[in-house]
Amino acid sequence: MDDLSLEFDALQAAYEEGRATPTAVVSEVLSRISARGDDGVWIHRVPESEVMARARQLESLSADARAALPLYGIPFSVKDCIDVAGLPTTAACPAYEYIAGHTHLAVQKALDAGAILLGKSNMDQFATGVVGVRSPYGTARNTFNADYIPGGSSSGAGVSVSAGLCGFAFGTDTGGSGRVPASYNDIAGLKPTLGLFSRADMV
Repeated sequence: MDDLSLEFDALQAAYEEGRATPTAVVSEVLSRISARGDDGVWIHRVPESEVMARARQLESLSADARAALPLYGIPFSVKDCIDVAGLPTTAACPAYEYIAGHTHLAVQKALDAGAILLGKSNMDQFATGVVGVRSPYGTARNTFNADYIPGGSSSGAGVSVSAGLCGFAFGTDTGGSGRVPASYNDIAGLKPTLGLFSRADMV
């Protein structure tokens, strides 16, 4: 599955035609993550056993139940200033770390729609920057040239999608923090209208 595309249409077609399963996709994605090594994309990854358990749970669903999930089996990442219950949130500041008690509504909706969470992505500390190099967790490698900046502050989010590790990612954007890393890594970044999504359960 080396040539597996995580674009929504391609991955959904692969599932529908029986050319892919969530466990096979997760295995391929984990191999890609391993091959990239310590590339600065992640601050916290969901344990492999939990990711595989989620994939198996999705596979166990009936065909009708799968069809009702618009994000069935699509891997994604969450910027580490957005809460996911039970996982640490740091906003790229180790001293600020806490374990989230709730999951942000938008992330929960993605999970409810069948997506598979891989982990929390790197960022400019406290989302104050558009270059992607202001993190004690390293600098996410630009997918075109490792000597180029990845853009920020949602640096890990942008690279995780562009590198073929995720089908989509949750970032944040005040003055370009989502759109800049997207453009620097040749993907689309969307900034929703202010107020469309709650700002609860995020830094």
